[in-house]
Formats: sequence, structure tokens, C-alpha cells
Amino acid sequence: MVRKEFVAEEVAKIMSNIERVRNVAIIAHVHHGKTTLTDSLLAKAGIISKAVAGEALYTNYEEIEKERKMTIKSANISLAFNYNNNDYIINLIDTPGHVDFSGHVTRSMRAVDGVVLVVDPVEGIMPQTESVLKSALREKAKPVLFVNKVDRLISELRLTPQQTYERLLNLINDINRLIERYAPKEFADKWKVRVDNGSVCFGSASRKWAISVRILEKYKTTFNDIFKLSQEGNEAKLQEVAPIDEAVLSMIIEHLPSPKEAQQYRIPHLWHGDINTPVGQDMLNVNAKGKLVIAVFGITYDKHSGTIAIGRVFSGTVKKGTEVYVSGAQTKQRIQQVALYMGPDRVVIDEVSAGNIAALIGLDNVSIGDTLSEEPIEPFEEITYYSPPVVAKAIEPKNTMDMTKLIEALRILSKEDQTLKVEINQETGEMIIRGMGELHLEVIETKIKDEFGIPIVTSEPIVVYRETIENKTENIEGKTPNRHSKFYITVEPLESEVVKLIESGQIREGRPKGKDIVETLVNAGMPREQAKNIVDISNNSILIDATHGVQYMDEVMEHVIEGFEEAMSDGPLAREKCTGIKVLITDAFIHEDPVHRGPAQIIPAIKRPIYAGMLLAGVILLEPKQKFTIEIPQEYMATIIQYLQGKRGQILDIKQEEDIVTIIAKMPVAEIIKGFSNEMRSLTSGRALWYTEYAGYEKLPPELQNEVVRAIRKRKGQQEEPPKPEEFMD
Repeated sequence: MVRKEFVAEEVAKIMSNIERVRNVAIIAHVHHGKTTLTDSLLAKAGIISKAVAGEALYTNYEEIEKERKMTIKSANISLAFNYNNNDYIINLIDTPGHVDFSGHVTRSMRAVDGVVLVVDPVEGIMPQTESVLKSALREKAKPVLFVNKVDRLISELRLTPQQTYERLLNLINDINRLIERYAPKEFADKWKVRVDNGSVCFGSASRKWAISVRILEKYKTTFNDIFKLSQEGNEAKLQEVAPIDEAVLSMIIEHLPSPKEAQQYRIPHLWHGDINTPVGQDMLNVNAKGKLVIAVFGITYDKHSGTIAIGRVFSGTVKKGTEVYVSGAQTKQRIQQVALYMGPDRVVIDEVSAGNIAALIGLDNVSIGDTLSEEPIEPFEEITYYSPPVVAKAIEPKNTMDMTKLIEALRILSKEDQTLKVEINQETGEMIIRGMGELHLEVIETKIKDEFGIPIVTSEPIVVYRETIENKTENIEGKTPNRHSKFYITVEPLESEVVKLIESGQIREGRPKGKDIVETLVNAGMPREQAKNIVDISNNSILIDATHGVQYMDEVMEHVIEGFEEAMSDGPLAREKCTGIKVLITDAFIHEDPVHRGPAQIIPAIKRPIYAGMLLAGVILLEPKQKFTIEIPQEYMATIIQYLQGKRGQILDIKQEEDIVTIIAKMPVAEIIKGFSNEMRSLTSGRALWYTEYAGYEKLPPELQNEVVRAIRKRKGQQEEPPKPEEFMD
């Protein structure tokens, strides 16, 4: 075994030659073999022995990952290789495949220029396959394809060489259709994967063999030879004539771009500052001697070192003692140490230059998505998560003395994982954690107990609903408590296309930025006059100042926005977050004395008429849905369809291949949050396999709304009867 310090020293020597650097993530659906494949690359780099590659699962180093035999968080490792007598660095990220941890994949895409997409040819393109590929292409990360578990086609499905070849060809065509659909237009054709140019590998990561056109040429073998050896189970010979590490390494080095190539098209896509400024040119040209700019894509916490920021260095060179601005902060912070991640180990080195990935120790006030720079600059585009938290639990310490420790643990965990949301009900003191699914929250609970040593009690899972409106209201008057100022407000549904733009991240929440936002909104159906006067975007809802010449409006606008944001984060019906609402301030009379128009006066004068307007317009609840892909033997089909429909499920598609049926259904989270797994296994004698993906929010059936609203209000310590509009009108 090679010591990590020696490997890190090798990496440090080579990384300044950016044409020989590759920043790469391994992405796939859960259990398609990412970590097993990563092992072979680690063995090639001398981190682990070849004998244990495929079984060590080295980058699944956390105890919870070992227990569950799955990747839960992204693991970073920098590897040195010699290829064709040249030294190369691959900064590799092994990402999770389970939908509950897709936030880790989204964040990792900010750091890489290319991805290795791993697919199981028996299961084919699964929901998360499409989702992770889409995430990569949105960040302009170029894909190559590794078709894993090819031996399953031979040993399990018993396909002939011709049938195997045809199946693999169909799979490549399906992947290319996704690339054509999701890739930036200029790369839609260029980035398609092809067997004949070596951007596709076939093999078995667990058996440690793989072929590509390069391997077949080099070892003078054929597809039929490989098929025969696999059929015979001759793994030793397969590894000799089709070494997996060589096949994948050549594919990465030859087909994925260096930072020098990638930053030419990625920087204008990710950074919306002036590209013609010196710092813009430094990033475009990966100038190691230029101004330092780093995009933070990961945060980890260490008991001894505190917060550790993991970032892609886009320009300049980061060293111990470097002082940086953190985007949004006004003061500089000093970096105490610079390191490389070698899987579970962090190795301190002298410096990391542009085009590479660095671990930065000593920055306290830093978050995922922040931009670090030597001088204040326009920050990088925010990292957008496309699936919101849809499941929640109430949480409390078993011992009330541990409350402060629990709050601190949740603060650290939510900093490491932005898809974890923590809320404290100020009226009841109830603490709620929201996550992507039950498994996500289970992992958080385990970490709190095991890593932080805090015994906790949690509630049963709670569904996260949203509030919206279907109709429009006329002007509603809102008065300040002292009656000195008045605001006139209307509420109406926000255009559906505008909501989609906000949800997809094409329009950012917060104060409107950018010159093109008005045209984007007008094209999505918003009247131009409204689009020009947006003052805030929050919870997929928009606040518009439609007043003309109102005195002191600018001076109270901060408080107006605060009132709007409070209303949108805590709706009137069930105290759930709002979505898809347009609030217009049409007129106002504001007192001239600043003493009479502070936050305690202005915020309720905005919040209360918004609530009244929503209730008059008719507030409805939206419930989260998940798309299920369920594989079962044919004899269970009728039983499962009946069961799904009994759970308010909508059957979208049914496919059959031999005696296996695939049912695709859309299900309300509320119906499957408790007992679904046990019931599915019971109904199919344990033979059902299923995968989920987020399917958006849809209107809760009207006949269920009153019961659900009352249950939510009771849980939150509110009167069960929802308020009436008059309660918010003076």
C-alpha cells in the first residue's frame, strides 16, 4: 500500500500542468456500480491493491455507508497516473446514486468538467440515470459512458453475442437521445457517446474487466472473444486482455476536457460577471498567476479543524495564509491550511493551482455555493437543487440539557447538506427537520446519534405541503398597527411558466438581477409593466411595486419585502410555505416620520392583507408526488395495480419484458410515507423492486383538504379551524 502523503506529493507536482488535469465525477443510478468502478482507478493509482479493488469500496468510508452498502455523500480523491509516458492528475468525485442524496450530485457538478456515466444494461436507463445526466449537462460537464455489469446479460439473461451487441447498441442510442435533449445546443451532437471513438466502455467493475475500441486494438482481441471468456467465467484472462483500469483511464484522458479547454465555455455559463475584466480573463484562461477565484461546492466538518470548504480553483493559486473575500461578506478571511482529499484522508500541501480541487481549512463563515476571491467580484451562479424537501420529522433531544448541542449539530449538518432544512416554530418551540425522503432523514438521525453523541426522539414522517391560490382579489387595505400608514395590495396566481422558470433556477430567488430577466418574464407570459417592477422573489412567488410616485416608498421597501417573505414562508391556511403567488402593491400612504414606519409597523401592514387576499382568493393545498418505477413478476401485476390505485396512485405506463412487468406510477407522498415498503414486499413475497424520483407538487383533492389542514394546524399548535379573511382586515 502506498502512503497517501507520497501520492499527494506526486499530485502536487503534476497539477500545475493544467492540460494534464481532469476533473471528473462518477455518476449513476443507485447500485449501478460507481464505487466498484472507482476502486479499480484507485488501484491503478496505487491507493489500494488490485486484489481488493471492487470489494474494498474505498470511497464509501463512513460507517453508515458501510452498513447500508451504498454511497451517501460525495467522496473526493486526487489521483496521479502515467498514460502514454505522460503524467496526469484525475481529481475524482464518487457521487451517490440514491434519489434522497441527489443534492450531493448537483453540488459536485460545479467542480467537474466531465462525468463518467455508469449504467447497468439489464436495468437500463433508470430515473436517477436521467436525473444525474441532466444535472451534469446543465453545468456543461461532458459525459462518457461506462456500461457496467455486462456479464449479467450473459449469465442471467443468457443472451447470444448478437443479442448482447444489439442491447448495448440500443442502450447507447437511448443515452444519446438524453444527451441531445439536455445538452447545451452547441454540444448536443458533439457530446454524443460513440463506440468507434472510444467514448464508450463495456465491462464488469466487480470482475475488473472492460473493453473499448482502444483495448480491442491494443490487445488484439474481439468482442466475441471477450463474450466467450465471460461465458466461461475466465476472469483471470479477461483482466489480462481487457484491463478495466486501462480502458476507463484512456476514455477519461482522451475524451474528457482539461480545465484549459473546459473553462473557455464553462466560465461564461457559470459566472455572469464581465468576462473582459482581468479576473474574467484569468478564469477563462485558467491563469495560475492571476487573481484567486474559488467556487465552494462542498463543506465538511472536522472536530479538530472545524469547517473545511472544498472548492474548485478557477484562477490563481491558493496557499496557506491567503486572504479571501467570501461572496456576500464584507470582510476578508484567512485560509490557515490547504489540502487535498484522498478519500477519507486529508493531506496538507503547500498550494493548489488553477484548474484543480482544494480543501481549505480555517474559513468559518462560508457556505456551499459561495465564491472566494482576492478582491470582491460578481459571485458564481447559485447552485440550484431541482427537488425540494418533501418529508419532515419533528425532532428533540431525549435530555433537554442537550438542546443546545442538538441545535449546533443540525447547524453543522445543514451547512454540509443544503437539502436538509431545519425550522423552529417560535410559538410552540417544535423543531422540524425537512429532507428529500425517509432515508435522507434516517441518515441525519443516525449521524446525530453516532457522530455527535446526542440521544434524540423523532416523530413519524410528516408530509411537506404548500399553499397557493387559484383566483385573483381586488385591492385590500393593510394598515400599520399605529394607523399612520396604509398599503393597498392585490394577490393573484403567478403565471405557471414563470413558476417553472423559478423552480428550474433560470430565474433566481431574491432581488432581481441581470438585464435579461424582464424579457424572460415577458416571454413567460407576465405583463411587461409588472416584470419591470419586481422587487423580490421568494418561495416561487413574486412581489411587485405597482405604485406610482408614492412618497417614502423606497425608504420602507426593506420592511415591505420582509413582510412579503414572512407571508410566503408561513401561509394563512395551514402555516405551510406558499408557492405560485403574485403580490402587487398598487398604492400606499406612508407617514413622513421615520419613527412611525419601522419594521414593527410596516411588516404586519403587508403580511396581513396578503393573508386576507389569499383567503378571499381561495387558498388550496398542494401535495408532493413521487414517480415510482416498480419491477415485479407478471403474476403480481393485477394485485399491485389495485394496491397503487387504492393509494390514489396514477398509473402512467406498463411495460413487459418476458415475465417481468415494469409499472410506472405517480403517487402522493402522503399515501406511501408509512408502511409502503412492508406492504409492497408482503404483496409480492419480497420480489418487488422499486425506484422513486420527485414528480412535483399537485393540487390536493378538495374532499381531503379540510381534514389535512386541521391535522396540520393541530400538530403546529394552532386552532384547528382555519382563519377567515376578516381576521386580517381592519
